[in-house]
Amino acid sequence: MNNKRTKGENVYQLVQKRLKFLFNEFDNIYVSFSGGKDSGVLLNLCIQYIREHNLDRKIGVYHMDYEAQYQMTTEYVEQTFRENQDILEIYHVCVPFKVVTCASMFQTYWRPWDESMHAHWVRPMPKNCYKKEDFPFYNEEMWDYTFQTSFASWYHKKHDAVRTCCLVGIRTQESLDRWRTIHGNNRLNSYHNLMWTRRLGYDLYNAYPIYDWTTEDIWTAYARFKWPFNQMYELYYKAGVPLDRQRVASPFLSTAQETLKLYKAIDPNTWGKMVGRVNGVNFTGMYGGTHAMGWQSIKLPEGYTWREFMYFLLSTLPERARKGYLRKLSVSVNFWRTKGGCLNDNTIQKLIAAKVPIIVMDNSNYKTSKKPVRMEYQDDINIAEFKEIPTYKRMCICILKNDHACKYMGFSPTKEEISKRSQIMEQYKNILQ
Repeated sequence: MNNKRTKGENVYQLVQKRLKFLFNEFDNIYVSFSGGKDSGVLLNLCIQYIREHNLDRKIGVYHMDYEAQYQMTTEYVEQTFRENQDILEIYHVCVPFKVVTCASMFQTYWRPWDESMHAHWVRPMPKNCYKKEDFPFYNEEMWDYTFQTSFASWYHKKHDAVRTCCLVGIRTQESLDRWRTIHGNNRLNSYHNLMWTRRLGYDLYNAYPIYDWTTEDIWTAYARFKWPFNQMYELYYKAGVPLDRQRVASPFLSTAQETLKLYKAIDPNTWGKMVGRVNGVNFTGMYGGTHAMGWQSIKLPEGYTWREFMYFLLSTLPERARKGYLRKLSVSVNFWRTKGGCLNDNTIQKLIAAKVPIIVMDNSNYKTSKKPVRMEYQDDINIAEFKEIPTYKRMCICILKNDHACKYMGFSPTKEEISKRSQIMEQYKNILQ
Protein backbone atom coordinates (compact mmCIF):
# COMPACT_ATOMS: atom_id res chain seq x y z
CA MET A 1 0.00 0.00 0.00
CA ASN A 2 1.34 3.47 -0.85
CA ASN A 3 0.86 6.81 0.88
CA LYS A 4 -0.54 8.65 -2.13
CA ARG A 5 -4.16 9.50 -2.85
CA THR A 6 -5.61 8.30 -6.16
CA LYS A 7 -7.31 11.08 -8.13
CA GLY A 8 -10.92 11.46 -7.08
CA GLU A 9 -10.58 9.58 -3.79
CA ASN A 10 -11.96 11.21 -0.65
CA VAL A 11 -10.73 10.71 2.91
CA TYR A 12 -13.43 8.15 3.67
CA GLN A 13 -12.38 5.95 0.74
CA LEU A 14 -8.76 6.29 1.79
CA VAL A 15 -9.45 5.24 5.37
CA GLN A 16 -11.33 2.17 4.12
CA LYS A 17 -8.20 1.12 2.22
CA ARG A 18 -6.07 1.71 5.31
CA LEU A 19 -8.38 -0.32 7.55
CA LYS A 20 -8.41 -3.18 5.05
CA PHE A 21 -4.62 -3.14 5.04
CA LEU A 22 -4.40 -3.03 8.85
CA PHE A 23 -6.92 -5.82 9.45
CA ASN A 24 -5.11 -8.00 6.91
CA GLU A 25 -1.65 -7.31 8.31
CA PHE A 26 -2.25 -7.33 12.08
CA ASP A 27 -3.80 -10.16 14.04
CA ASN A 28 -4.07 -7.97 17.15
CA ILE A 29 -5.59 -4.48 16.94
CA TYR A 30 -6.92 -2.05 19.51
CA VAL A 31 -8.14 1.56 19.38
CA SER A 32 -7.09 4.29 21.81
CA PHE A 33 -10.43 5.89 22.70
CA SER A 34 -10.60 9.07 24.80
CA GLY A 35 -14.25 9.94 24.32
CA GLY A 36 -13.36 12.83 22.02
CA LYS A 37 -14.59 13.43 18.49
CA ASP A 38 -11.50 12.13 16.67
CA SER A 39 -11.00 8.88 18.56
CA GLY A 40 -14.78 8.44 18.43
CA VAL A 41 -14.80 8.63 14.64
CA LEU A 42 -11.89 6.21 14.40
CA LEU A 43 -13.57 3.69 16.70
CA ASN A 44 -16.84 3.96 14.78
CA LEU A 45 -15.02 3.47 11.48
CA CYS A 46 -13.46 0.26 12.84
CA ILE A 47 -16.79 -1.00 14.21
CA GLN A 48 -18.46 -0.22 10.89
CA TYR A 49 -15.69 -2.00 8.95
CA ILE A 50 -15.91 -5.15 11.08
CA ARG A 51 -19.70 -5.33 10.80
CA GLU A 52 -19.91 -4.57 7.07
CA HIS A 53 -17.22 -7.13 6.21
CA ASN A 54 -18.53 -9.72 8.69
CA LEU A 55 -15.10 -10.16 10.23
CA ASP A 56 -14.91 -12.95 12.77
CA ARG A 57 -12.87 -10.98 15.25
CA LYS A 58 -13.11 -8.48 18.04
CA ILE A 59 -11.22 -5.25 18.38
CA GLY A 60 -9.68 -3.97 21.59
CA VAL A 61 -10.60 -0.56 23.02
CA TYR A 62 -8.22 1.21 25.37
CA HIS A 63 -9.77 4.00 27.43
CA MET A 64 -7.62 5.92 29.91
CA ASP A 65 -10.09 7.26 32.46
CA TYR A 66 -8.77 10.47 34.04
CA GLU A 67 -11.52 10.58 36.71
CA ALA A 68 -12.10 14.35 36.39
CA GLN A 69 -14.14 14.72 33.22
CA TYR A 70 -17.52 15.93 32.07
CA GLN A 71 -20.45 13.68 32.92
CA MET A 72 -21.36 13.76 29.24
CA THR A 73 -17.99 12.26 28.35
CA THR A 74 -18.59 9.41 30.79
CA GLU A 75 -22.07 8.85 29.37
CA TYR A 76 -20.78 8.80 25.78
CA VAL A 77 -17.99 6.32 26.58
CA GLU A 78 -20.37 4.00 28.44
CA GLN A 79 -22.96 4.21 25.65
CA THR A 80 -20.34 3.30 23.02
CA PHE A 81 -19.17 0.31 25.06
CA ARG A 82 -22.72 -0.85 25.79
CA GLU A 83 -23.96 -0.69 22.18
CA ASN A 84 -20.96 -2.51 20.71
CA GLN A 85 -19.97 -4.98 23.41
CA ASP A 86 -20.42 -7.90 21.01
CA ILE A 87 -17.32 -6.92 19.03
CA LEU A 88 -15.35 -4.86 21.55
CA GLU A 89 -12.75 -6.11 24.00
CA ILE A 90 -12.89 -3.26 26.52
CA TYR A 91 -9.97 -2.05 28.62
CA HIS A 92 -11.39 0.70 30.79
CA VAL A 93 -8.28 1.78 32.71
CA CYS A 94 -8.49 3.57 36.08
CA VAL A 95 -4.91 3.85 37.31
CA PRO A 96 -3.23 6.50 39.53
CA PHE A 97 -0.43 7.41 37.13
CA LYS A 98 1.07 10.91 37.19
CA VAL A 99 -0.62 13.50 34.96
CA VAL A 100 0.72 16.96 34.16
CA THR A 101 -1.40 19.81 35.48
CA CYS A 102 -1.21 23.45 34.46
CA ALA A 103 -3.93 24.49 36.89
CA SER A 104 -1.67 24.94 39.87
CA MET A 105 1.47 26.77 40.89
CA PHE A 106 1.93 24.26 43.70
CA GLN A 107 1.30 21.00 41.83
CA THR A 108 3.17 20.00 38.67
CA TYR A 109 1.17 16.81 38.46
CA TRP A 110 -1.84 15.05 39.97
CA ARG A 111 -3.04 11.43 40.16
CA PRO A 112 -6.48 10.32 39.03
CA TRP A 113 -7.96 7.56 41.20
CA ASP A 114 -5.43 8.26 43.96
CA GLU A 115 -6.49 6.09 46.91
CA SER A 116 -5.22 8.67 49.39
CA MET A 117 -7.76 11.10 47.88
CA HIS A 118 -10.61 8.60 47.73
CA ALA A 119 -12.97 10.86 49.70
CA HIS A 120 -12.41 13.62 47.13
CA TRP A 121 -12.78 11.61 43.94
CA VAL A 122 -14.77 13.51 41.33
CA ARG A 123 -16.87 10.40 40.66
CA PRO A 124 -17.01 6.75 41.75
CA MET A 125 -14.68 4.31 40.02
CA PRO A 126 -16.54 2.51 37.20
CA LYS A 127 -17.47 -1.14 37.62
CA ASN A 128 -15.43 -3.77 35.78
CA CYS A 129 -12.56 -1.37 35.12
CA TYR A 130 -8.90 -2.30 35.10
CA LYS A 131 -6.97 -1.14 38.17
CA LYS A 132 -3.29 -0.81 38.96
CA GLU A 133 -3.28 -4.34 40.37
CA ASP A 134 -4.09 -5.66 36.90
CA PHE A 135 -0.87 -4.34 35.40
CA PRO A 136 2.38 -5.89 36.67
CA PHE A 137 4.41 -3.15 34.97
CA TYR A 138 2.78 -0.31 36.92
CA ASN A 139 4.78 1.76 39.39
CA GLU A 140 4.03 5.03 41.18
CA GLU A 141 6.57 7.02 39.16
CA MET A 142 4.80 6.32 35.88
CA TRP A 143 3.36 9.18 33.87
CA ASP A 144 0.23 8.64 31.80
CA TYR A 145 2.18 8.58 28.52
CA THR A 146 4.68 5.99 29.81
CA PHE A 147 1.81 3.86 31.08
CA GLN A 148 0.22 4.03 27.65
CA THR A 149 3.36 2.72 25.96
CA SER A 150 3.72 0.01 28.60
CA PHE A 151 0.13 -1.03 28.02
CA ALA A 152 0.86 -1.63 24.33
CA SER A 153 3.61 -4.08 25.21
CA TRP A 154 1.48 -5.77 27.86
CA TYR A 155 -1.49 -6.08 25.48
CA HIS A 156 0.76 -7.63 22.81
CA LYS A 157 2.08 -10.28 25.23
CA LYS A 158 -1.38 -10.93 26.74
CA HIS A 159 -2.74 -11.94 23.35
CA ASP A 160 0.36 -13.86 22.32
CA ALA A 161 0.13 -11.84 19.12
CA VAL A 162 2.19 -12.04 15.95
CA ARG A 163 1.80 -8.33 15.27
CA THR A 164 -0.04 -5.72 17.30
CA CYS A 165 -1.23 -2.30 16.17
CA CYS A 166 -2.70 0.50 18.26
CA LEU A 167 -4.94 2.79 16.22
CA VAL A 168 -4.75 6.43 17.33
CA GLY A 169 -7.12 9.17 16.17
CA ILE A 170 -4.71 12.08 15.79
CA ARG A 171 -4.94 14.48 12.87
CA THR A 172 -2.20 16.70 11.48
CA GLN A 173 -4.64 19.61 11.31
CA GLU A 174 -4.94 19.67 15.10
CA SER A 175 -1.45 20.90 15.99
CA LEU A 176 2.16 21.23 14.86
CA ASP A 177 3.18 18.46 17.25
CA ARG A 178 0.74 16.09 15.62
CA TRP A 179 1.94 17.12 12.17
CA ARG A 180 5.48 16.27 13.27
CA THR A 181 4.31 12.92 14.63
CA ILE A 182 3.24 11.95 11.12
CA HIS A 183 5.47 13.84 8.71
CA GLY A 184 8.56 13.67 10.90
CA ASN A 185 8.31 9.92 11.08
CA ASN A 186 11.49 8.10 10.04
CA ARG A 187 10.51 5.52 7.41
CA LEU A 188 12.80 3.01 9.13
CA ASN A 189 10.52 3.28 12.16
CA SER A 190 7.35 2.76 10.16
CA TYR A 191 5.48 -0.29 8.91
CA HIS A 192 6.09 -0.99 5.21
CA ASN A 193 7.32 2.60 4.79
CA LEU A 194 3.86 4.03 5.52
CA MET A 195 4.26 7.48 7.04
CA TRP A 196 1.01 7.11 9.01
CA THR A 197 2.49 4.28 11.08
CA ARG A 198 5.18 4.25 13.77
CA ARG A 199 7.13 1.36 15.29
CA LEU A 200 6.89 1.10 19.09
CA GLY A 201 8.75 -2.16 19.58
CA TYR A 202 9.29 -5.59 18.10
CA ASP A 203 6.15 -6.34 16.00
CA LEU A 204 4.40 -3.50 17.83
CA TYR A 205 3.14 -0.37 16.01
CA ASN A 206 0.96 2.73 16.19
CA ALA A 207 -1.17 3.68 13.19
CA TYR A 208 -2.96 6.96 12.45
CA PRO A 209 -5.62 6.12 9.81
CA ILE A 210 -7.41 9.51 9.93
CA TYR A 211 -4.28 11.68 10.02
CA ASP A 212 -5.34 13.62 6.89
CA TRP A 213 -8.94 14.29 7.96
CA THR A 214 -10.11 17.83 8.67
CA THR A 215 -12.48 18.90 11.43
CA GLU A 216 -15.15 19.24 8.73
CA ASP A 217 -14.53 15.64 7.66
CA ILE A 218 -14.99 14.49 11.26
CA TRP A 219 -18.36 16.17 11.70
CA THR A 220 -19.52 15.17 8.21
CA ALA A 221 -18.93 11.52 9.15
CA TYR A 222 -20.93 11.86 12.37
CA ALA A 223 -23.81 13.46 10.46
CA ARG A 224 -23.78 11.09 7.48
CA PHE A 225 -23.64 7.86 9.47
CA LYS A 226 -25.71 9.17 12.40
CA TRP A 227 -23.11 8.01 14.88
CA PRO A 228 -23.63 9.13 18.48
CA PHE A 229 -21.07 11.64 19.73
CA ASN A 230 -20.04 13.34 22.96
CA GLN A 231 -22.75 15.92 23.63
CA MET A 232 -20.15 18.22 25.18
CA TYR A 233 -19.34 19.37 21.67
CA GLU A 234 -22.94 20.49 21.18
CA LEU A 235 -22.73 22.61 24.33
CA TYR A 236 -19.31 23.96 23.32
CA TYR A 237 -20.82 25.01 19.98
CA LYS A 238 -23.76 26.74 21.66
CA ALA A 239 -21.36 28.50 24.06
CA GLY A 240 -19.41 29.92 21.10
CA VAL A 241 -16.20 27.94 21.64
CA PRO A 242 -14.34 27.74 18.28
CA LEU A 243 -14.19 24.27 16.72
CA ASP A 244 -10.41 24.07 17.04
CA ARG A 245 -10.56 24.77 20.81
CA GLN A 246 -13.22 22.29 21.80
CA ARG A 247 -11.45 19.83 24.12
CA VAL A 248 -12.80 16.96 26.20
CA ALA A 249 -9.42 15.64 27.38
CA SER A 250 -7.96 16.05 30.87
CA PRO A 251 -9.19 19.49 32.01
CA PHE A 252 -5.98 20.38 33.83
CA LEU A 253 -3.77 20.47 30.74
CA SER A 254 -2.75 23.80 29.19
CA THR A 255 -4.82 23.06 26.06
CA ALA A 256 -7.98 22.86 28.16
CA GLN A 257 -7.48 25.93 30.36
CA GLU A 258 -9.57 28.19 28.18
CA THR A 259 -12.62 25.92 28.41
CA LEU A 260 -12.16 24.89 32.03
CA LYS A 261 -14.29 27.79 33.22
CA LEU A 262 -17.24 26.33 31.28
CA TYR A 263 -17.40 23.45 33.76
CA LYS A 264 -19.05 25.82 36.26
CA ALA A 265 -21.99 26.44 33.94
CA ILE A 266 -22.24 23.15 32.06
CA ASP A 267 -21.53 20.58 34.77
CA PRO A 268 -21.68 22.32 38.18
CA ASN A 269 -21.68 19.07 40.16
CA THR A 270 -18.41 17.96 38.58
CA TRP A 271 -16.99 21.46 38.95
CA GLY A 272 -17.68 21.53 42.68
CA LYS A 273 -15.73 18.30 43.15
CA MET A 274 -12.85 19.44 40.93
CA VAL A 275 -12.26 22.53 43.06
CA GLY A 276 -11.38 20.30 46.00
CA ARG A 277 -9.47 17.79 43.87
CA VAL A 278 -6.61 19.74 42.27
CA ASN A 279 -5.03 22.92 43.64
CA GLY A 280 -5.64 25.99 41.48
CA VAL A 281 -8.66 24.73 39.55
CA ASN A 282 -10.88 27.58 40.71
CA PHE A 283 -8.33 30.22 39.73
CA THR A 284 -7.80 28.67 36.32
CA GLY A 285 -11.51 28.27 35.80
CA MET A 286 -12.07 31.96 36.45
CA TYR A 287 -9.09 33.33 34.60
CA GLY A 288 -8.15 30.69 32.00
CA GLY A 289 -7.83 32.43 28.64
CA THR A 290 -7.61 35.88 30.23
CA HIS A 291 -4.79 38.31 31.01
CA ALA A 292 -4.30 36.71 34.39
CA MET A 293 -3.29 33.38 32.84
CA GLY A 294 -0.65 34.99 30.68
CA TRP A 295 -2.19 34.91 27.25
CA GLN A 296 -0.81 37.01 24.40
CA SER A 297 -2.58 40.16 25.55
CA ILE A 298 -1.00 40.15 29.01
CA LYS A 299 -0.18 43.65 30.24
CA LEU A 300 2.75 44.68 32.38
CA PRO A 301 1.75 46.07 35.80
CA GLU A 302 2.55 49.75 36.18
CA GLY A 303 6.00 50.50 37.61
CA TYR A 304 7.56 47.18 36.59
CA THR A 305 9.90 46.02 33.87
CA TRP A 306 9.23 42.52 32.59
CA ARG A 307 12.38 41.32 34.32
CA GLU A 308 11.23 42.82 37.62
CA PHE A 309 7.75 41.39 37.16
CA MET A 310 9.25 37.95 36.49
CA TYR A 311 11.17 37.99 39.76
CA PHE A 312 8.07 39.23 41.59
CA LEU A 313 6.09 36.28 40.21
CA LEU A 314 8.87 33.89 41.15
CA SER A 315 8.86 35.22 44.71
CA THR A 316 5.22 34.14 45.08
CA LEU A 317 5.89 30.53 44.11
CA PRO A 318 6.79 27.55 46.27
CA GLU A 319 10.52 26.86 46.38
CA ARG A 320 10.44 23.80 44.14
CA ALA A 321 8.50 25.57 41.39
CA ARG A 322 10.67 28.70 41.67
CA LYS A 323 13.91 26.72 41.34
CA GLY A 324 12.50 24.84 38.36
CA TYR A 325 11.75 28.06 36.46
CA LEU A 326 15.14 29.54 37.38
CA ARG A 327 16.90 26.45 36.01
CA LYS A 328 15.01 26.78 32.73
CA LEU A 329 15.86 30.49 32.58
CA SER A 330 19.57 29.83 33.20
CA VAL A 331 19.67 27.21 30.44
CA SER A 332 17.89 29.53 28.03
CA VAL A 333 20.13 32.53 28.78
CA ASN A 334 23.28 30.42 28.29
CA PHE A 335 21.90 28.92 25.07
CA TRP A 336 21.21 32.30 23.47
CA ARG A 337 24.59 33.65 24.59
CA THR A 338 26.72 30.76 23.33
CA LYS A 339 24.88 28.77 20.64
CA GLY A 340 22.13 31.09 19.52
CA GLY A 341 18.60 30.41 18.38
CA CYS A 342 17.73 29.86 14.72
CA LEU A 343 15.79 32.75 13.16
CA ASN A 344 14.77 33.50 9.60
CA ASP A 345 16.12 36.48 7.67
CA ASN A 346 12.93 38.50 8.10
CA THR A 347 13.05 38.22 11.89
CA ILE A 348 16.76 39.06 11.91
CA GLN A 349 16.10 42.23 9.93
CA LYS A 350 13.38 43.26 12.39
CA LEU A 351 15.82 42.85 15.29
CA ILE A 352 18.41 44.94 13.48
CA ALA A 353 15.82 47.62 12.76
CA ALA A 354 14.87 47.64 16.43
CA LYS A 355 18.59 48.14 17.25
CA VAL A 356 18.79 44.94 19.29
CA PRO A 357 22.48 43.86 19.64
CA ILE A 358 22.80 40.49 17.91
CA ILE A 359 25.51 38.30 16.39
CA VAL A 360 24.39 36.42 13.27
CA MET A 361 26.35 33.26 12.49
CA ASP A 362 26.49 31.40 9.20
CA ASN A 363 26.31 27.77 10.16
CA SER A 364 23.89 25.77 12.26
CA ASN A 365 24.01 22.20 13.49
CA TYR A 366 20.32 21.90 12.70
CA LYS A 367 18.80 21.04 9.30
CA THR A 368 17.29 24.44 8.60
CA SER A 369 17.63 27.43 6.30
CA LYS A 370 17.45 29.73 9.32
CA LYS A 371 20.56 31.31 10.79
CA PRO A 372 21.75 31.01 14.42
CA VAL A 373 21.56 34.31 16.27
CA ARG A 374 23.37 35.01 19.54
CA MET A 375 21.88 37.66 21.80
CA GLU A 376 21.13 38.66 25.36
CA TYR A 377 17.70 38.36 26.96
CA GLN A 378 15.48 41.34 26.20
CA ASP A 379 12.82 42.80 28.41
CA ASP A 380 10.26 42.76 25.59
CA ILE A 381 10.16 43.38 21.87
CA ASN A 382 7.19 44.38 19.73
CA ILE A 383 7.42 42.10 16.69
CA ALA A 384 5.12 39.38 15.39
CA GLU A 385 7.77 36.75 16.09
CA PHE A 386 7.77 37.67 19.80
CA LYS A 387 7.47 34.02 20.87
CA GLU A 388 10.75 33.12 19.13
CA ILE A 389 12.82 35.83 20.88
CA PRO A 390 14.38 35.44 24.36
CA THR A 391 12.48 37.92 26.52
CA TYR A 392 11.55 38.16 30.18
CA LYS A 393 7.98 38.72 29.07
CA ARG A 394 7.99 35.23 27.56
CA MET A 395 9.18 33.82 30.88
CA CYS A 396 6.40 35.68 32.70
CA ILE A 397 3.86 34.06 30.40
CA CYS A 398 5.22 30.60 31.24
CA ILE A 399 4.88 31.32 34.96
CA LEU A 400 1.36 32.71 34.66
CA LYS A 401 0.27 29.74 32.54
CA ASN A 402 1.76 27.32 35.08
CA ASP A 403 3.82 26.02 32.19
CA HIS A 404 6.33 24.22 34.41
CA ALA A 405 8.09 22.63 31.42
CA CYS A 406 8.34 26.04 29.64
CA LYS A 407 6.97 24.63 26.42
CA TYR A 408 5.89 28.15 25.49
CA MET A 409 9.60 29.05 25.35
CA GLY A 410 10.35 26.13 23.07
CA PHE A 411 11.77 23.73 25.65
CA SER A 412 11.75 20.08 24.63
CA PRO A 413 11.67 17.12 27.04
CA THR A 414 14.68 17.06 29.36
CA LYS A 415 17.53 14.58 29.02
CA GLU A 416 16.16 12.79 32.08
CA GLU A 417 12.73 12.41 30.46
CA ILE A 418 14.25 11.25 27.17
CA SER A 419 16.50 8.82 29.02
CA LYS A 420 13.54 7.35 30.91
CA ARG A 421 11.61 6.86 27.67
CA SER A 422 14.61 5.24 26.00
CA GLN A 423 15.08 2.87 28.93
CA ILE A 424 11.43 1.92 28.83
CA MET A 425 11.49 1.30 25.06
CA GLU A 426 14.63 -0.82 25.39
CA GLN A 427 12.95 -2.79 28.15
CA TYR A 428 9.90 -3.45 25.94
CA LYS A 429 12.14 -4.46 23.06
CA ASN A 430 13.91 -7.04 25.22
CA ILE A 431 10.63 -8.36 26.56
CA LEU A 432 9.10 -8.81 23.12
CA GLN A 433 12.08 -10.37 21.39
